[in-house]
Amino acid sequence: MSPVILAIALVSPAQLDRITVTARHDAASRPEAVAELDARTVARTAASHPNELFNRVPGAWISRGSGQEQLTAIRSPVLTGTGACAAFAVLEDGVPIRPSAFCNVNNLFELNTEQAGVVEVLRGPGAVVLGSNALHGAIAVQPRRPGAAPARSLGREGGPHGYRRVLASWAESGPGAQWRIDGYGVSTGSFRDQEGFDQQKLSAQLSLPQAWGAPRMLLSASNLNQETAGFVTGLNAFRDDRRFRNENPEAFRDASAFRLQARFEWPLAGGTLAWVPYVRADDMRFLQHFIPGKPLEQNDSRSAGSQWMWRFDGALRGQVGFDIEFARGSLLEDQAAPLTDSSPLQNAIRPQGRHYDYTVDTRSLAWFCELEHDLGERTTALAGLRYERLRLDYDNRASDGNLRDDGTACGFGGCLFNRPADRVDRFDEASAQLGVQHALGRNWQLSARYARGFRFPQAGELYRLQRGQDVADLRPETLQGPEAGVVFDGEDLRIDLRGFAYEKRNVILRDAQGFNISDGRTRHRGGEADWRWTPSDAIWLEGNASYSVQRYRFDRAIGGGETIVRGNEIDTAPRWLGGLRAGHDGMLGRFELEWVHQGGYFLDAANTARYDGHDLLNLRWSKALAGGLSVSARLMNLTDRRYAERADVAFGQFRYFPGAGRELFVALNWQR
Repeated sequence: MSPVILAIALVSPAQLDRITVTARHDAASRPEAVAELDARTVARTAASHPNELFNRVPGAWISRGSGQEQLTAIRSPVLTGTGACAAFAVLEDGVPIRPSAFCNVNNLFELNTEQAGVVEVLRGPGAVVLGSNALHGAIAVQPRRPGAAPARSLGREGGPHGYRRVLASWAESGPGAQWRIDGYGVSTGSFRDQEGFDQQKLSAQLSLPQAWGAPRMLLSASNLNQETAGFVTGLNAFRDDRRFRNENPEAFRDASAFRLQARFEWPLAGGTLAWVPYVRADDMRFLQHFIPGKPLEQNDSRSAGSQWMWRFDGALRGQVGFDIEFARGSLLEDQAAPLTDSSPLQNAIRPQGRHYDYTVDTRSLAWFCELEHDLGERTTALAGLRYERLRLDYDNRASDGNLRDDGTACGFGGCLFNRPADRVDRFDEASAQLGVQHALGRNWQLSARYARGFRFPQAGELYRLQRGQDVADLRPETLQGPEAGVVFDGEDLRIDLRGFAYEKRNVILRDAQGFNISDGRTRHRGGEADWRWTPSDAIWLEGNASYSVQRYRFDRAIGGGETIVRGNEIDTAPRWLGGLRAGHDGMLGRFELEWVHQGGYFLDAANTARYDGHDLLNLRWSKALAGGLSVSARLMNLTDRRYAERADVAFGQFRYFPGAGRELFVALNWQR
C-alpha cells in the first residue's frame, strides 16, 4: 500500500523578497502553485547536491546523476534527451540562465543554490511572463540581497571521500551604495572508483539606490571540473559491490558559465517601468561515454538580451512586457578513434572524425500582457496572454549529409550522423492563462486556473540528425489544462492542497528509424500536498507529497528497441514522491529528522521492468556557540540503505546510478 505523505510551504511569507517566477507579484494573491525555500532553509539543508534541497518541494524530483549532474522532473516524468531540459525554465533573479534554444540538461550546476536568498519552484506551465521553456514549470534562484544577514560569514565543511567545502560572504550597506559577494568552493571524491569533482561559484551584487533608475547589478560565475562515472549495469547492480565500479573511468565534464545583468526601475504613469539588460556566456566539454565510439562534445553559447515591463496598479492591475534576445551557439562532436569493439554495423556507421560541427544564430522576440481585477472584496480574477517568436539561422561547418569527415561514404547504407544543409527556421507560439483567487473566510483561500504553456524545439533536436532525415520538421511542444488549490493558513498550521490535469502535445522524440519527430501525446494527472505544524517555537512537523499518474496517449516504435503503447505509464515517473521532517530546537541544539520517500516506477515504455523505490532517513543538527560561531552536522542515509538515485533499461540492459551509503558531514561556521 502506498504511504500517504502530506506536505507544506517551508517559509513564512514575511521573510521573502517577492520577485516571484510567476509575475513578480505577491504569490499569496496568485493562483499558481509556487513553493518557496528561504535563505534559512537553504543554509540549514546545506545540500551537497540540488537533489537534497528540492526533496522539500511537492511534485519535484531532481534526479541525481554522477557528481553534480542531474535531470529534472516537475509534475512530469524525469525527461531525457537533447531537448528535455527545455521543459523547465531556469532563472537567476528573473533572467533565464540560458538562451531559449540552447538549454543545458544539467542546468542547476550553473546556479549558486547553496547561498541563495530564495529558491522558488513554479509547478505547472509558466504561461505568460516566462514563455518558452516553462512548459512543466520553472526554477528561480534569487541571491541574498546586500542588506540581508549575515553581512560576514565563513564556513568550512568536511566529509567522506575527501569532501571539503568552503562558503564565504561579505556585504556592506551604506546610503549611497550597497554590495555583496558570495563565494563557494568544493572538492570531493566519491564512494565510486575514479569519480569526483571540483566546483566553484561566485555571486557579486552592487546596488545604487540613489542613482538614476536605482540600478542593481548582478555578476555570476561558475566552474565545474568533474571526473564522471556512468551507470552501473546489470540487474540490481546498485545492491552489491558493483555499485562501487566506474565502468567509464575515462569520462569527464568541464563546464563554465558567466552572467551579468542590471536592473533599472522608474515611476511611469502611476506604475513602475523596469528594464533588465543582460549578457551571458557558457562553455562545456564532455565525453559522451554513454554511446559507442565515445565522441567528445564541445558546445558553447554567447547571448545578450533585454527585458522591459511596465507594472501598474489601481482598480485594474497588471503588467505589460516585451523581451528581446540574441544568441549564438556552436557545437562540435568529434570521435577521436575508430570504433572497433561494437557490432559490424555500429563500427561502420560511427566513423572517426567530426560527426557534427555547426553554429546557430538565434533571435527571439516576445510580448505579454496580464491583467488582474477584483470581482468583489474576496475574489480576484486574472487573465494573461503571451506571443513569442524564435528565429534560428543554422550554419553547417562540415560537409552536408552523412559522409565521413574525409568525404567518403560509410558502409551499411551510410554514416549514422547526418548534417543538414544551411537553413533558417522560425517558430511562433502563444501561451495564455485564466485564473481566479477567492478568500473563503479568514484562513481559507481557494484558487483555480487554466493555463497553456509551450517550449520551442532546441538546436540539437533540429540539427543533430541521423541517416535519411535531412530536415527535422518539428513543432513546439505544448502543455495545457486546469489546476485548482485550497490553502488553510492558521496560527500554527498551514496546509496547501493542489490538483492538476494536463494534456501534452507535439512531444519531441526519436523514433525507431532515428528520425526526430514531434507527434507524441501524453497525459498528466495528479495532486500535491504541503503542510507545516508548529505547536510551539521549539517544535515543528512539516512535509511534502505528490501523487500522479502520467501516461502515453499514442503508439510508436522508438529508438533503443522500445515501443510506446497508448495507455502505458511513462517510464521514470514515480506515482508517489514526498518527505516528512520533524524538528526540535533546544539547549542541545537544533535537530531535524527527515524521511524521504521515492516511489516505484517503470524503467521502459513497455512497462515490463520496474524499480521498487526507496525510503531514506537523514539527520541534521546545529548548535550556536559564542562569538558568532556555530557547529553543524549532517548524517545522510542514516540506515545505510542501498538504493538507486535513478534506474533505467536501455537495449535490454538494466542500468543504475547507485546512491551513496551512510555519510557524515561536519561544518564549523562563523557569521556576524
